[in-house]
Amino acid sequence: MYDYTEKNLIVSSYVYEYPRPMVTVDAVVFCDSGANRHIALIRRRNEPYADCWALPGGFVEMGESLAAAAARELMEETGLCNIPLRQFYAFGNPGRDPRGRNICIAYVGMLSETASLCAADDAVEAVWFPVPSLPPLAFDHDKIVAMALEMVEKSL
Repeated sequence: MYDYTEKNLIVSSYVYEYPRPMVTVDAVVFCDSGANRHIALIRRRNEPYADCWALPGGFVEMGESLAAAAARELMEETGLCNIPLRQFYAFGNPGRDPRGRNICIAYVGMLSETASLCAADDAVEAVWFPVPSLPPLAFDHDKIVAMALEMVEKSL
């Protein structure tokens, strides 16, 4: 029997004979409401989609929970921290990431007003964009934003 404690997950490895997908998290953070609603986006530093706009997010580290990964990536790429995030959907269509099979767990958060953003890590720039005039987004982030927006509007 395999020991699934966090310590053994980090130290031990178990190799399956089957291919495994990558797992990432993305954070959709909105501020304000209605026609004045904005979303935090980053401009990517690295390929794929270098210099394109995207949601803050990235790979889940071994021994890290999904929620912790989402909060870490959001903080690393935008400077936003202590933002309540709620998991809302898993995106896993084959081909959504040119690097290979990737399953993304998406989180949503709401702020009552804009906060300062500070790009770092994999982000060249971090900006609040008005939802009605978003730029083209990397990966399938347009679908993630649309679903998050629909969910947020239904819960109001």
